[in-house]
Amino acid sequence: MPDRGGGPTGPRIRVGRPSRRARTLLMTLGVLAVLAMLFVMFAGFWTDWLWYRSVNYSSVFTTTLWTKIGLFAVFGLLMALAVGLNIWLAHRLRPPLSAMSLEQQSLDRYRMGLAPYKKWVLLAITALVGLIAGASASGQWRTWLMWVNGVPFGQKDPQFRMDVAFYAFDLPWYRFLLGFGFAATVLSLIAAALTHYLYGGLRVTSPGARATAAATGHLSVLLGVFVSLKAVAYWLDRYGLAVKSSDFKATGNWTGLRYVDANAYLPAKTILFCIAVICAVLFFATLWRRTWQLPVIGFGLMVLSAILIGGLYPAIVQKFQVQPNEQAKEAPYIEKNIDATRKAYDIDRAKPENYSGKSTVKAKDKLRADADLAASYRLVDPNIVSPTFQQLEQRRKYYQFPTTLDVDRYQGKDTVIGLRELNIRGIPKRNWINDHFTYTHGYGAILATGTATDANGSPIFTEAGLPTKGELPTYEQRIYYGEKTEQYSIVGGPQKELDYEENGEKTTSFKGKSGVNLSNAFNRAAYAVAFSEPQILYSGAIGDGSRILYNRTPKQRVEAVAPWLTIDGDAYPAVIDGRIQWIVDAYTTTNGYPYASRTTLGDTTTDSLTAGNQTRAVVAQQNQVNYIRNSVKATVDAYDGTVKLYQWDTQDPVLKTWMKAFPGTVQPKSAIKDSLREHLRYPQDMFKVQRELLTRYHVQDAAQFYSGSDAWQVPDDPTNRDGNAVPPYYLSLKMPGDTAQRFSLTTTFTPNGRPNLGGFMAVDADANSKDYGRIRLLRVTQDVPGPAQVQNKLNSLPSVAQFVRDLKGADSDIQYGNLLTVPLDGGFLYVEPIYAQGRNAAYPLMRKVAVSYVDADQPEGDTTKDTTVFEDDLAKALNAVFGVDGETPTTPPPPSDPTKPPATGEAALQQAIADAQKAFADGEAAMKKGDWTAYGKAQEALAEALQRAAAADAQRKADAGKNADGKPAAGAAKPQPGAGTAGAGKPASSG
Repeated sequence: MPDRGGGPTGPRIRVGRPSRRARTLLMTLGVLAVLAMLFVMFAGFWTDWLWYRSVNYSSVFTTTLWTKIGLFAVFGLLMALAVGLNIWLAHRLRPPLSAMSLEQQSLDRYRMGLAPYKKWVLLAITALVGLIAGASASGQWRTWLMWVNGVPFGQKDPQFRMDVAFYAFDLPWYRFLLGFGFAATVLSLIAAALTHYLYGGLRVTSPGARATAAATGHLSVLLGVFVSLKAVAYWLDRYGLAVKSSDFKATGNWTGLRYVDANAYLPAKTILFCIAVICAVLFFATLWRRTWQLPVIGFGLMVLSAILIGGLYPAIVQKFQVQPNEQAKEAPYIEKNIDATRKAYDIDRAKPENYSGKSTVKAKDKLRADADLAASYRLVDPNIVSPTFQQLEQRRKYYQFPTTLDVDRYQGKDTVIGLRELNIRGIPKRNWINDHFTYTHGYGAILATGTATDANGSPIFTEAGLPTKGELPTYEQRIYYGEKTEQYSIVGGPQKELDYEENGEKTTSFKGKSGVNLSNAFNRAAYAVAFSEPQILYSGAIGDGSRILYNRTPKQRVEAVAPWLTIDGDAYPAVIDGRIQWIVDAYTTTNGYPYASRTTLGDTTTDSLTAGNQTRAVVAQQNQVNYIRNSVKATVDAYDGTVKLYQWDTQDPVLKTWMKAFPGTVQPKSAIKDSLREHLRYPQDMFKVQRELLTRYHVQDAAQFYSGSDAWQVPDDPTNRDGNAVPPYYLSLKMPGDTAQRFSLTTTFTPNGRPNLGGFMAVDADANSKDYGRIRLLRVTQDVPGPAQVQNKLNSLPSVAQFVRDLKGADSDIQYGNLLTVPLDGGFLYVEPIYAQGRNAAYPLMRKVAVSYVDADQPEGDTTKDTTVFEDDLAKALNAVFGVDGETPTTPPPPSDPTKPPATGEAALQQAIADAQKAFADGEAAMKKGDWTAYGKAQEALAEALQRAAAADAQRKADAGKNADGKPAAGAAKPQPGAGTAGAGKPASSG
C-alpha cells in the first residue's frame, strides 16, 4: 500500500482545535467582555461619586460607603468564620471508619464524591453565607452610625429610668447584634449537624448510639450558645416593652407598658431570663457529662415556662385583674403615654383654651369692623388658580406651573407664587438634542396678591411677564432645578440653549458650577452606560465646558445629600437676594421613643390636596415613627442647584447625632440670613402629624382619655367629594387675645362622629416671630356648626341654586375655594371664594364670595348670627352677614388743611369718584401694555378712592340729616359703618 502520511514520521493533524490566532482572539474577546461587565458595574458607582463631589457633599458619599463596606466586611467575615469553623470542627471530630451499616454505605457514595473537592466546597459555603450576611449587615449603616454617635436626650423613661437615647440609638443596634448572633448560631448548628451526619458522627437508623461523644459535645455547645442568646433576648425584651406597640381599645394604637406588661410580662421576662441561663449552663455541661439528659430536661422546662409564665399568666392577669376595673388599672400608664406622646411630637405646650362659640359683641357695626381686622382673607385659592396662571402667564407651551401653587409673604402681604418651569412634553419638536440640550430650563417667578382679585375675578399679578417685571427687585429668573424638572440636561458646551422667546428667540449658556463635567471621555463613557444613552459618548453637541445636570428636583437633591432626613412633601419657592431658592423642610424621626404612640407618616399627611397630586405629595417615608422634629431647613438654588442645610432645632438630639456622624454637612442656625428667614414658615406635614395626634392627645386627664368622650377628628374637606381630610391653610389672622394678625397655619376639628365644630388649631408660622411654632388650640364648648354644615347650608341657599343653574345654562361649572375659618368675637367667621369656569374656558374666575358667621348664642329669629350669605364680593358679603349698609373706611383720609374750609361730604364724594374713574382708566391702560407694576398701583389707588367715596357718601347722608344746630333730624338715617375690603389697602371689588 502506498504511504499516505500520518505515520510516525508524518505530520500530526489536530482535528477541531482552533489555531493560535483564533485562541488569542477568543481570549481577547473574553477579557474585553469581563472588562465591559466590570465597567458597567463601576459606572454607577463612579457617576454617584462625581455627583456628590459636584454638590460638595462628597463626605456623605464616602462616610456612607465606608460604613457599608466596613459592616459588610466585618459581619460577612464573622458569619463565614462561624459557619466555616464549625464545619471544619465537625469534620475533624468525625469517627474512625468501622463496619458500615446500610445507612453509612449509602452515605459513603457522597463522601467519596465530595472528597476531592472538600476544600472548595468549604470555601464556597462560607463565602456564600458571608456574602449574604455582609449584604444584610451593610443595610444597617444608619443603625450603626446612630449607635456610635448617639447623644443623650436628657429625658428618662418612667419605668426603667433609662435615657431615651438608649431606646432610640442603643437598643436597635443590640437587637441587630442579637439577630446576627441567632443567625450565625442556627446556620452553624445546621452545617455542623449535616457534617456530623455525613461523616458518621450522627446516626438515624444505624444500631447503637445515635451520636458520638464528640458530636454530642460539639452540638451541645452550639445549643448552649443559642439558649444563651435567648437569655439575652429575654433581658432586652424587658426594655422592649417600653417601645412595644399593641392595640388598646381605649386608644387604638398604643406604645409602652400597660398594667399587664408591668405586672405580668416584666416579671415573666426576668424569670425566663434566669431559666434560660440555667438551661445554657446545662448544655455547656455536656462537654464533661457527655449526656443529653439534663440539657433536654432544662430546655423542656424553658419551653414550658415560656408558655405558662410568658403566655398563660399574663392572660390570666388581663382577664381577672385588669378587665373588671380596666380604667383604674390603666390610668397610671395612660398618663405616661399621654406625657411621652405630647413630648415626642412637640405638642406638650398645646393646651386647649375653652372658646364658647358665643359672640361677645352685640353691635353689628362693631362686628363688621372687627371682621376687617380679624384676618387677611385669602380669596385667591392656590389649589384652584393654577390653570389661571397657566393661561395668563404660561406664554409658551413648553412652560408649566405646578398643579398647586404656594403661599408666601412679600412686603408683609400674603402672596400666591408659582414658578414657570420647563414642560418637556410641550416642546414643539421632540428629539434628543431638543430634549436635553436646547430646552433646559424654565423662566421666572409669577406672584399674585392673595387677598383680592381684579374686576374680572382674575388674580392681581404683582410680578408677571416674560421676563417678569413687577414688585420684585432684579433676580436670576432661569430655573434649571424645579419640581417638574425630572429629565437630565447637558449645558455649558458648544450647543446653545433656548433662553426665552419674546420679540425673537434668545439663547443662553449655563454659567453655574453645578453638574458634572463631561469634557472627560471617561466620564462621558460612564454616563453613557449609567443613563443607557450611547449618544452621550460620541455626540458632537458635547465638548469643552459641557456639564450634565440631573437629580434636579429639590426633594431629590436634599434626600441625596442628607439620606438620614425625612423630607416634607411640599417644597416651595421664594425669591431671596436676587435668586430663586427652593425651601425644603426636613425632619428627624425615630420610632424608639418610650411610651409615645406611633403614627404612619404617609397616612397622617394625606389630605384632599395630596391625593393624586404629584406636586404636593406626602412625605416619602411610610414607616411608623413616634418622634418627629422639624430640625433642618434646606434650600436649593433654582439656577445652579446649590444645596444648603441649616440647623433649625438646636435642641434635637437626633439631629445632633447625625451632625456628629456627618460633620460639616449642616450649617448652624446662625448662618440663616434675615432675607431667608422672612420666607421660612411652619411646615404643613409637621402640622398635619401634630393635628392628627391632637385629636386624642389634647386630653390630658387619664379617665377622660380612656372614655374618649372628648375625642376629635379631622373633618373631611367639604369642598371636595373624595372623602379625604381637609387640608390646613396658611392665613394671616388674629387669634383671641392677640393684638395683631400673625401668619399662621390653621385647621378645624369636629367631635368624633358629629359634624359640629369641636376645636380650632392655629400655629404661628412666621419664622421671624418670637412665638414661632406656638400652637393655639381652641376647644369649642358650645354647639357651633362645623365646616360641612356651613357648606351644606351654603349649597341650600336659593341664590346659590340660581347661580348654579345659570352656570349650567351657560355650560359652566362651579368650583368651591378654600373654606377659611376665623375666630371672631367669640364666634366663628367662615369665608369661601366661589369660582366659575366655562366648559370650554381655560381657567376659573372668582365670581362670588360666601360668608357665614356662626354664633352659639343665637336668639330665636335673630338673622344677624349663624347667617350664610352669597354675594358678588367680600365687602358685600361681610356687610350682608352682619346686616350693615355702607362701607367702613379702613384707610384714614388725608389730614385737612386748616387754611381751607372743610370739604363737604358732597364735594369729597365727587372728588373720590373722579379719582376712582382715573385709577380705573390707568389700570386698563397698564393692562393693555402689560405693565403689571403700574396695574398693581392703579388697583391700589382704585381701592383707596372707593373707600374715600364710601366714607364721603356716609358723611353726605349724615350732613343731609342734621338740623341747623348740628343734631340729627327726626327720621334721619344714621350712617352705618361698612367695609369694601378684607383689610386696609385691599381692592374693594373682589368679585
